[in-house]
Amino acid sequence: MDFWQRYRAIDARDTRFDGQFYTAVRTTGIYCRPSCPARTPKAANVTFYETSAAAHDAGYRACKRCLPEAVPGTPAWNVRQDLAGRAMRLINDGVINREGVEGLAARLGYSARQLNRILSHELGAGPLSLARASRAQTARTLLVSTSMKLADIAFASGFSSVRQFNETMVEVFAMTPTALRSTARHHRPGTAATALTLALPYREPFDPGIFSFLAVRALPGIEAGTATSYARTLRLPHGDARFSVKYDGGAPGRPLTLTIGAVDLRDLPALLSRVRRLFDLDADPVAIDSALAEDPRLATSVASAPGIRLPGAVDPQELLVRAMIGQQVTVAAARTALTQLSAAGSSSLMPGDGLDRLFPTAAEIAETGYALLRGPQRRIDALRNAASALAEGRLDFGYGDDLPGLRAKLLPVSGVGPWTVGYVAMRVLGAPDVFLANDAAVRNGIRALGPPAAGRERGSEDVGTPTAPGAPGPDFREVSPWRSYATMHLWRAAAAPKAPRREPVPEKVMQ
Repeated sequence: MDFWQRYRAIDARDTRFDGQFYTAVRTTGIYCRPSCPARTPKAANVTFYETSAAAHDAGYRACKRCLPEAVPGTPAWNVRQDLAGRAMRLINDGVINREGVEGLAARLGYSARQLNRILSHELGAGPLSLARASRAQTARTLLVSTSMKLADIAFASGFSSVRQFNETMVEVFAMTPTALRSTARHHRPGTAATALTLALPYREPFDPGIFSFLAVRALPGIEAGTATSYARTLRLPHGDARFSVKYDGGAPGRPLTLTIGAVDLRDLPALLSRVRRLFDLDADPVAIDSALAEDPRLATSVASAPGIRLPGAVDPQELLVRAMIGQQVTVAAARTALTQLSAAGSSSLMPGDGLDRLFPTAAEIAETGYALLRGPQRRIDALRNAASALAEGRLDFGYGDDLPGLRAKLLPVSGVGPWTVGYVAMRVLGAPDVFLANDAAVRNGIRALGPPAAGRERGSEDVGTPTAPGAPGPDFREVSPWRSYATMHLWRAAAAPKAPRREPVPEKVMQ
């Protein structure tokens, strides 16, 4: 977007752009979200920033009226597969808090100096400032949503000291932590630090079908899901965690509520980031749906399920194991095999709500877990070898990879093909433009959404492939860069129950 496109967005107070850029006003010294209800400033006084960190570094403070930190994040970090996008995914996951700027730079293959220069040029702020803004956002959420002690909030948000926490909050928000907490509209009763309830902001519309997607793949003892809720255990850098997310479509604002049953507070930023990635809460559904609806094959599906989301992953290594087991079999068969494999996992140190196990680690799978699987020995051996490579560090991938790098790492692994790489890219990287053309469910979805294109024989493997000039292409390239979301619509269509065939009514009965 250029300056005037952004200016028109703030003049219209368009909530769709909240979190995608920030508006700084020189005459007031504050920055706002695009939908701020305050009077639209003169264009000559406005500067737009890609990140709140850039606004902080330029000397601006957050608006107390619109609270620009209380918005969904930008979808650009998944759309952009460049260094800036990769870095932001890792920063949001708390890598700088755990490993420092040197650790972040090493993961991305750059020196700390190069990384600082590139991010400052691309995003207007260096990695430390970006991490600081992320900490401030987490702290603000905890202050207004929980009754945690201020010291606990400071360390849970990633600050190294209470003093640093206090200084940052005053500098960013022009308010002390205590004053900021007093702005909360609803004060919750005091709860233990290991039982937190937070609201998850997102952009409307939101299709709750993602809960059903996760529920049919849930593994007993590790996950539990319904059409409007999902819970699971997982490992984080400092210990085990347990969380649940619930959607209330009938309540005002249709809230998404995250309840954290157990977590080491040092892991809280990473948990919040991974839950947001799991439910694709930083997506821009209006932009995505607008593009998908232009394709006649998807228009009806988009109209019936606006705001469809792309499920993410809370553990990249786990997702690779799931993908390798799930390739070329049905969802039900994959769930059965993964349930068998999950017996190799250790018990959760924080059991609750019937969730008492953890998904097995790569080392556990390589050591004993593979023996629990049934099926072709070649497939079992491939999984064991991949698990060994993960456990020994010979195979290392995660949120900081781009699609070409992910392909280079995974395709040499025995048992991993293009489908597996594409599926991992969709769910680990949040890559929005992956189309799994050879996926059986995708092809079934194309059939389910409409009759075969003219000129093709019924039963052809290329059902949906047009032959007429100008007709939509078989790879859905016309809806790029949102083909991953097209894939979600096709999967949904393939899984939908088939309507019963109506027998013709005899003429006498009709009379």
